[in-house]
Amino acid sequence: MEELYSFGIIGILIIGIVLLFVFLYFVPVNLWITALFSNVRVGLFELVGMRIRKVPPRIIVESLITARKAGIASIGTADLETHYLAGGHVPSVIKALISADKANIDLSFKQATAIDLAGRDVFEAVQISVNPKVITTPKVAAVAADGIQLIAVARVTVRANIKQLVGGAGEDTILARVGEGIVTSIGSAASHKEVLANPDKISKLVLHRGLDAGTAFEILSIDIADVDVGTNIGAKLQIDQASADLKVAEAKAEERRAMAVAQEQEMKALAQEARAKVILAEAQIPMAMAEAFRSGNLGIMDYYKMQNIQADTGMRDAISGSGSSSTGSTGKVDKKK
Repeated sequence: MEELYSFGIIGILIIGIVLLFVFLYFVPVNLWITALFSNVRVGLFELVGMRIRKVPPRIIVESLITARKAGIASIGTADLETHYLAGGHVPSVIKALISADKANIDLSFKQATAIDLAGRDVFEAVQISVNPKVITTPKVAAVAADGIQLIAVARVTVRANIKQLVGGAGEDTILARVGEGIVTSIGSAASHKEVLANPDKISKLVLHRGLDAGTAFEILSIDIADVDVGTNIGAKLQIDQASADLKVAEAKAEERRAMAVAQEQEMKALAQEARAKVILAEAQIPMAMAEAFRSGNLGIMDYYKMQNIQADTGMRDAISGSGSSSTGSTGKVDKKK
């Protein structure tokens, strides 16, 4: 019996300790005492409700105490709980509100929570609004009217525009617009020497274009940090054009040469065809003469006269330098005579 009695007492103690821990978890008394001594009215049932709603009571109470100590009394526990359940960062919002209040920047709790839920760091935005940020652009290459390429680097000083942080464009848009303005400014210069002599003309021209419209920033200044001379794009383009023209001319010349060769081959083929026809016709002459002899249309004396005429023609040709082959035939005929 005594052993059972001792086991019962131990069990009751264990159950009591567990219940005490459960009670302290759901009812954070130390946090309630801290809030009470900080002049922040938070009920025990509110803290229990936060536990049930899976809202960390420490984050809410400590953020509320920080806001009260900084003089911001318009925020309640319900507002902070709502923002936390929406996925916001409560401590960051409280820090941003305190920083904006100290810097005399008009920032309400609603604006701060909207900026935070939009995915931007609201505390960093307030810091940029107080202490402007310098953004360095990448190297921007542009060509002046004389064909010389210039490579410029600019530093853009921006300040956060609290009213445009929700829905406003970011740094990438600023850099793209500044780069476009630099290209336009350099491209409108008659000579690259003008840009090198007065680089501030670029910044003045770009600054007056209102590049920060619709962005989350306000451009305070644009300073040209460096301008380097690149390649002679105009000369390179002329060389490329001349090379292209040369290739076109060579292609046309090759086309004309191919056409001439084709015509020459065609003429040779026609000449060979004509020579073949002549040879074929000459091969029929003996047959025609033999037929003339048989039919009596050609006599032997007529044949000799024809041979003498041919010999005389060959001799005349030989004397005039037309050929020597006919001379041999002439001598042959004379011997027959």
